[in-house]
Amino acid sequence: MTKTKAVRVSLLPDAVRREAFAEASRFRGEFHECLTARRDELFELVDTVLCADGAVKSSVDLTLVPEHRRGHGAMYGGLNHGRIDVDRLRTVLAGLSLPRFDGGRLVLVVDVSPWLRSDAPCSADRLFCHVYGRAKTASQFIPGWPYSFVAVLEPGATSWTAILDVVRLGPVDDATAVTATQLRGVVERLITAGQWQTGDPPIVIVSDAGYDVTRLAWVLRDLPVELVGRVRSDRVMRLPKPPRMHGVNGRPPSTARSSASPNRRPGPSPRSPRSPTPPTTARPKPRHETVSTHGSPTAPHGSTTTANCPWSRAR
Repeated sequence: MTKTKAVRVSLLPDAVRREAFAEASRFRGEFHECLTARRDELFELVDTVLCADGAVKSSVDLTLVPEHRRGHGAMYGGLNHGRIDVDRLRTVLAGLSLPRFDGGRLVLVVDVSPWLRSDAPCSADRLFCHVYGRAKTASQFIPGWPYSFVAVLEPGATSWTAILDVVRLGPVDDATAVTATQLRGVVERLITAGQWQTGDPPIVIVSDAGYDVTRLAWVLRDLPVELVGRVRSDRVMRLPKPPRMHGVNGRPPSTARSSASPNRRPGPSPRSPRSPTPPTTARPKPRHETVSTHGSPTAPHGSTTTANCPWSRAR
């Protein structure tokens, strides 16, 4: 007796495969045109990096990959004398089909990723990059180059990243100013490429807690974007001070009521009175002692006065 068994095949339909293949071929052709010097060697190096097994630890190892059909001299010549039109490549990346969320919304993410170069003391403009170790508290600073990148997020889980722009941060650069200029350029290129049109939902930009989201929102206020930044769970948001009531005497409150996060650690509120000191740990009453008040603005020069100064005696 023959039994029928359903098998799920992870193959794409022919129409989808042809469309994806055509888009990949078009991008490869446009990327080849972005290479202005030693383009054939640089193009082969890119294919070699994508086809290599595992991470590339040395440029010499790339010449051993079958996709690299040239010798060592061509590889070094391409790395030393090759040139690429970065602005044209950014425009090409903005024109690709990008993943979208519900309603056709684009979601971008901005972050900093370091390229650690601890063994390159002669490399210029290196900074101390903060990295985390395997343990929770094993953070350390390693010399390297920090790169600010902007990528497109997609709703599904995938190992591919759609990078739209990358900028290296220098020693004297303002990270927030560089990020604002980078985001403005990316959004303007997306609008020019037709990725966003009037009537579409605003582009969402997600950032980490290290960014000044308030400043970025003010600088990018003329663009159709919404910024979402991560905030610490114990951050306290200060609300505006309440209006001063007529006929109320005394000093106005120094702090307004706060709107704390629900995950904030328990503790006294900014305006709550302190709890009384337990009797077992109460401080002794201050004793009357005679201390000198030389130079005091309220006593004549050279005179002495009796005051409660429990802190004048060393303990």
